[in-house]
Amino acid sequence: MLFSFALLGLSLTGYAQAHAGHEQQPVPPDADWATRHMAEEHHISSFDAGSFFNLHDYDSTNVWTLEDILKTYGLKDETTNHISPTEKEKAAQKVIELYDRDASGTVSFAEFVTGEAQGIKLPDFGYGPGHHGDDEYEYEIHHFEKYHDENTREEDLTHPEDIEHFRKHEMLEEQQERQEQMDRMAIVEANIPHKFRRP
Repeated sequence: MLFSFALLGLSLTGYAQAHAGHEQQPVPPDADWATRHMAEEHHISSFDAGSFFNLHDYDSTNVWTLEDILKTYGLKDETTNHISPTEKEKAAQKVIELYDRDASGTVSFAEFVTGEAQGIKLPDFGYGPGHHGDDEYEYEIHHFEKYHDENTREEDLTHPEDIEHFRKHEMLEEQQERQEQMDRMAIVEANIPHKFRRP
């Protein structure tokens, strides 16, 4: 646990320096989904259509695929596991239908920027702000930043979110240790089918 906390401290120091001055600003209640997403997920309050597109073009292909849209809306995140795959795909398809002018089944940079200039907006499907960072990023941006700072001590991390976060860390560390032990073994008995084991 102490090792994990030390790593977190190093991570957050760099994170705080990289995001200094980007504290989340209040979002107007009538803000569109993209504005809310940028404020809550990225701490960015001023952006244009091109920068929004590029930030969410995860493989830098200049095209949003169905997968890119699912990720942007947080529909690949475990917090949306309660939503059926059919509903998720339907939402992503709706976005493609709004912007896809050449019927390619994707949204290009030009199509998105042109659509936004014509007043088309990314719809709010009611699925939340669109969590698409890894566990560490989501914990930092949605919990640590709000309730802790660089002076936080290990004993101060007592919120349920802190406990769950470090429980996951410990579980992953234990899994890695078990795997490393098995990798060092010449024969892993657990991998031998029962019918070939000695009685």
